[in-house]
Amino acid sequence: MRYAETGFQLEIDLSRGNIERVETDPRLTELHLGGLGTNARLLWDRVPPEIDPLSPDNVLIFSAGLLCGTQATGANRTIVSAISPQTRLMAFSMMGGFFAPELKYAGYDKIVLRGRTPELAYLFIHDGRVEIRDARHLAGKGALETAECLKRELKDPNVQVAAIGLAGEHRVYFASIEHARSSASRAGLGAVMGSKNLKAIAVRGTRDVAVARPAEFMELCREVLRYIQWRRDNPVKGVPAILAGIGSPQEMAIHDEEWHTTNFAWGNARHRRKDFWTQENEERWRRSQEQAVERLISCYNCPMKCGAIVRYPALGVSKYMMKCYSKLTYVMGAMLDDLDFGFRIAGRAQEYGVDAYTTPQVMAFAMELLEAGILTPADVAGMPEDREEKFFWLLDRIVRREGIGEVLADGVYWAARRIGRGAEAFDHNTIKKHEQIPIKLGMLNPIYFIMYATGEKINITQIEGQMPQMPFETRQEREEFVRDWIQVPHERFKDYFLNWEPRGERAFPHYPPPEATCEIVEWQEMMHYLDDSLGLCAGLSSFPIKPPYHIHNLPPLVSAATGIDFDEDSLWKAANRNRTLVRAVNNRLGLRRKDEKPPEDHWKKRFPELEARLLETYYRYKGWNAEGVPTRDTLARLDLDDVAEDLLRRGILREEAPAAAEA
Repeated sequence: MRYAETGFQLEIDLSRGNIERVETDPRLTELHLGGLGTNARLLWDRVPPEIDPLSPDNVLIFSAGLLCGTQATGANRTIVSAISPQTRLMAFSMMGGFFAPELKYAGYDKIVLRGRTPELAYLFIHDGRVEIRDARHLAGKGALETAECLKRELKDPNVQVAAIGLAGEHRVYFASIEHARSSASRAGLGAVMGSKNLKAIAVRGTRDVAVARPAEFMELCREVLRYIQWRRDNPVKGVPAILAGIGSPQEMAIHDEEWHTTNFAWGNARHRRKDFWTQENEERWRRSQEQAVERLISCYNCPMKCGAIVRYPALGVSKYMMKCYSKLTYVMGAMLDDLDFGFRIAGRAQEYGVDAYTTPQVMAFAMELLEAGILTPADVAGMPEDREEKFFWLLDRIVRREGIGEVLADGVYWAARRIGRGAEAFDHNTIKKHEQIPIKLGMLNPIYFIMYATGEKINITQIEGQMPQMPFETRQEREEFVRDWIQVPHERFKDYFLNWEPRGERAFPHYPPPEATCEIVEWQEMMHYLDDSLGLCAGLSSFPIKPPYHIHNLPPLVSAATGIDFDEDSLWKAANRNRTLVRAVNNRLGLRRKDEKPPEDHWKKRFPELEARLLETYYRYKGWNAEGVPTRDTLARLDLDDVAEDLLRRGILREEAPAAAEA
């Protein structure tokens, strides 16, 4: 008997209309856990690097994390994966809410989609019943409206729906897949779904998910809940308000936005407004937020209320869900001071189904090109004069691929090269063709340099966590911080933090030293890869400081759930195996060292020799060669010998030692 997972996935060929219930190999669970890990294995096995991401041969996978559907708090993440049309690399985006547990209760761990339906369709899964249904009546409808229509059509308000809007139908490279309380937003997975003529997936399940050792498992779950309650009453001291608690950053519960508005860049990631957060602006923004937010909400089986129901009837859909930094992205991208504008345009954008991080950057990029004369008035004929209305106008054209929107719909990197005439110089906030959060800082941060440069997710908020972003001012504050820091994988991490100082020899950019930096980066990465395979919300594990889930309590939890015995070393190895497999997928798709660089103006003070040394040290630490490709020995150690053979056969990997770091 399989525990924690169903042991079955749905294999659907949309071109042929063929649907199969396929039993999966339990050995894959031992090696890759579930979620992202087994998604990466499927993409490696089934999608050759030559395919066009928007062709029928690209595989789109909806996967419930391994612990989803159990009583593990916050285990609700759907991991959606495919080859991205925007980055041309592996895309994997996490989606909270209720979809993943419902999929498990319907009897499936994954939905694996290939091909393209002749006409617009949706997929209906209800326990053992699976149908590809006509969705032509849903054409042109928004993602949220589509979900409402399907719940009425299926006469079941408990159906969980993942849908695309206009952006996905028109294959916008940053189109999202929306689900009631979350979305799979990054890297254009909505465009892949649209390329398959699939408007939505509706899931309803009534079955159970068994765990191997229920009494042990439930006590471990209760320990996590007790810690969550304790952390509510004991926030971390010495860090910004959004990092002091747990859960996803509590943007919808807090009003103090001094950190974001004065430290992040506005417009096309150009301008700092250090004096923006005045008492007057704080009060105006507080009123806007209190009027917009109807109530705070949680995802499946989670006591944290990280999202909010926002009510704007004039948008067409009376309510939508907002969480995290997306309440600010449009406001800061448009260089406007009105938070109400952010709530209004975010609602329309969510209905269209676009990524709330990329979209405002693309529109701000267009405005900068217009101001520089690279785009002309003829290129934007009909654009309103009012700045708020300009952004609504651009949004409407992007999701329909009309006029200048047809070019902008490919994202900043590709649009800049299509436009030409110097537009490439304005592409200064992408990494691996993907827009970043607009952070422009002072001194080079070695930890974040490696994460920005080498991260496969290409999204810093889903790489960072665990470690404070800056040193505390005094040794006394640092000593107080480490006293209850039980989450560290080894005691030496406490020493790294204790010895980290704001100024002097043990400060940025030369501290932490390269080897310590690599260890800190790997710790943060491994926790994210565990979350993305287990289906845990990063807000309860990999993202916050001192979270309830950590490397010491996850092995007994996973073991009690699955009946497969994991200790810290074997669980860490599984996470490293998954991270390395994703890297190998991307190497096969063309990723090399030349691609591993943050934007030139990301930090004001850069150190090219140190950056080269950091990258070389990290490659060596991970067991990769000088081009950032895992060596044959590394792949063999992680039980990925077949991956090594394929990379050798293609000439991507040669028999050579890892890159040597400077002494």
